Amino acid sequence: CWELARVKLPSGLTAIERNLFASCNSLSEVAIPDSVTSIGYRAFAECDSLTSITIPAGVTTIDSLAFDGCSNLTSAALPYGLISIGDEAFRGCENLTSIAIPDSVTSIGQSTFWGCERASSLTLSQNLTTIGHSAFSGCASLTSVTIPDSVRSIDGNAFSGTGLTSVTIGNSVTSIGGYAFRGCSSLTS
Repeated sequence: CWELARVKLPSGLTAIERNLFASCNSLSEVAIPDSVTSIGYRAFAECDSLTSITIPAGVTTIDSLAFDGCSNLTSAALPYGLISIGDEAFRGCENLTSIAIPDSVTSIGQSTFWGCERASSLTLSQNLTTIGHSAFSGCASLTSVTIPDSVRSIDGNAFSGTGLTSVTIGNSVTSIGGYAFRGCSSLTS
């Protein structure tokens, strides 16, 4: 699929299977039908030409590494109704500018947005209970975050290497893992 640039997936499709478009370096445009409910493991990993993706409202699961290494991805619209975002799903999407986790998501896995260095805006689900290990590590442009009251645990390295200057931690947090804010040299409040 090295020369594949545009894909319009057929209506009625319910799942984008594992590795389906992995390493399709020329893929720049994908139309995902509303019938899709899951995006599989590494489905779009390393699609270097992909700049934006709109995930339809019916998608409840984005599996691990689904968009790993999509280095030119600047926009990923996550729908309300999404329940699960797998480990490392958007790891290394260095040009992603904002991250908005819909309120339907209750946990963020390990290294989910690791290395999204240009993400300057982060909105977390108001029903989030867990922020996984290294979930936002290396998001160097991230300067501020408000962790909602629903969150009970922040795992180790969750925000390490970010540009955070301020953090507001919700009232329900009972556990903060080691090095959760390591290397946040600009953190003042």
